[in-house]
Amino acid sequence: MTTTLLHPCTIQAVQPSITIVVTPRESFSYTQQSLEKIYQHTRMPFNLVYVDAGSPRHIRKYLRSAATKKGFTLLRTDHFLSPNQARNLGLSQVKTDYVVFIENDIHVSTGWLEHLWHCAKDTNASVVCPLLCIGSPLHENIHLAGGEARIFMDIKGAFIRRRLYEKRFLVNRLASNIKHQLYRRSCEFTELHCTLVKRDIFEKIGPLDENLLSSQEGMDFSLSVNQAKEQMFCEPAAVVTHVPQTSYRWLDLAYFMLRWSDTWEVESLMHFQHKWDLDMDQYFLNRYKQLGHRRHQAFLYPLLRLLTRGRNMPWLKTIATQVEQWLNQIIADRYAQLPDNTVQKIGPTTLPEHNTVSGKTFERSIVQKHSHRPHLIPH
Repeated sequence: MTTTLLHPCTIQAVQPSITIVVTPRESFSYTQQSLEKIYQHTRMPFNLVYVDAGSPRHIRKYLRSAATKKGFTLLRTDHFLSPNQARNLGLSQVKTDYVVFIENDIHVSTGWLEHLWHCAKDTNASVVCPLLCIGSPLHENIHLAGGEARIFMDIKGAFIRRRLYEKRFLVNRLASNIKHQLYRRSCEFTELHCTLVKRDIFEKIGPLDENLLSSQEGMDFSLSVNQAKEQMFCEPAAVVTHVPQTSYRWLDLAYFMLRWSDTWEVESLMHFQHKWDLDMDQYFLNRYKQLGHRRHQAFLYPLLRLLTRGRNMPWLKTIATQVEQWLNQIIADRYAQLPDNTVQKIGPTTLPEHNTVSGKTFERSIVQKHSHRPHLIPH
């Protein structure tokens, strides 16, 4: 479905060709607010594909109703998907020149898509990312404004190491305090929380790597874009905010624990290191030391503070952490044993066996152990 909020003559002259692909990040609680803000704050035509991967019943019901009312394509799987699996599934439905990957906890601002598209047209960039903020107040606390990413050779005496260089721009700054630094700039790094991509770039780099189950997706994508010698820009006139949600609903909690599970994190780091032929260094050692950090900071430690009324009880924290790690492993193991996913679809076209990009085809790469390969069934 195409949403039209511009004068018909204007649309005929400048109509872009964009599909927004919405995928889950780590929970489902902000689904309705996020989707409604996209329709509220987007003033140019767009198509929309929504990937609903195992959401709870009330979210599933809302999305079915919204898809029927607004006319977007809805893809539903009964089991959870990793982020890149969900993005590739959505990408398989895209026929437009550009695709925007956006996660289901992103709150967009007025004109966000127009700014991304104009930047892409002005610069001929294959990738454009917005100013990404986090938390409240909305559009104020900067999480990322592009960055740098590259592989370099670290030479120390007789030792040569192949290492990753990463620099993120304007992290933890207040947007209102540094307006003079918020200008369009070329960059080498973006996260996939919200990013506009020229669709034909996938001819060069292939689909998103589904072996990266929970981390390094943005870095891997950025390195691939750089390797293909394609241009990437950050457009801070386009502002969006990631709104973290803490939910103790079981399906929210189960997906969050799987999404940031030790198993998925370790497999992602190992695959990323092997793929880019990187040596073990402090970057990877720190990541391994931080396993479980997101889960503990987001819900375990706040829950303990609530139960103990703020008292410091180290012994309880140690026991709770061990129990949580045990439960986390059970969730990851049970997910790996689930049968393959089936995809139910509400939309005008059928899901192809392989995706076609500008006359070329590629089969979607699937992680055999965790993918639960989607199979389309008629709706």
